[in-house]
Order: sequence, then C-alpha cells, then structure tokens
Amino acid sequence: MNKQINRGRVIYFLGVCIAVIFGLASRSYAEQLPVFLAKNAGDVLWAIMVYFGCRLLFASYSVHFGLVISLLFCFGIECSQLYHANWINSIRQNTIGALILGKGFLVIDLIRYMTGIGIAYLLDFFIVSNSSNY
Repeated sequence: MNKQINRGRVIYFLGVCIAVIFGLASRSYAEQLPVFLAKNAGDVLWAIMVYFGCRLLFASYSVHFGLVISLLFCFGIECSQLYHANWINSIRQNTIGALILGKGFLVIDLIRYMTGIGIAYLLDFFIVSNSSNY
C-alpha cells in the first residue's frame, strides 16, 4: 500500500509541475493562442494544479475526497475575491499573490475551475487510481 501511495505522489507531483508550466505558458503566450484558450486555459490549468496538489497531499484518500477538497479550495479562493481589505489587496498586487488569490470575482471562473477539476479527476480516476500497475 505504501509503495502505491508513493507512486501516486510522484505522479501527482508531476501533474502539478506540468499544470504550472502550461498555466504560466498560457499567460505568457496568450496573444499567440486562440482567443478561447487564451481566456480560459489559465484558470482551467490552475484548477488542475489544485486538484493534483490536493491528491499529492492526501494521496491515501479517495479520488472523490480529492474532488471535493479541490472544489472547495477553488471556490473558496474565488469567493475570497469578494473581500477587499487593504492587506489582501496588497497581496494581490504582486505576481504570486495575483496568481494564487486572483483579483476579482467572476462566475465564469467557477465554471473554469469545475472544468479543470473534472478533467484532472477523470485522468486520476481512469488512469492513475484504477491502473492495474498502481
């Protein structure tokens, strides 16, 4: 069992890294992407990163637990954007703070997060968690 969890953690870590690389690239090269991808890919990839990060931290828990925790986290971050105290706005002014906390609440972001988490969950469920090698 422990060997399976460690293998899963390696896969989830790689998932986080890949999502971060593609997410940052989608922001850096947005003008070279189709408009639909430029507008949506970053948030979808951020949610994929969150899902794999949750699975990395909670590898011994079920994929369903990872789904719920990552949705709660993403929705919590998005809803926190309705709060505009000076201290949190100053965090949002730097690049890392803006990437993690966002800047303004958008309902469409919730749909993007559900899409990203859904993609990651399906990849996890069908490829990682139910793999005969895992």
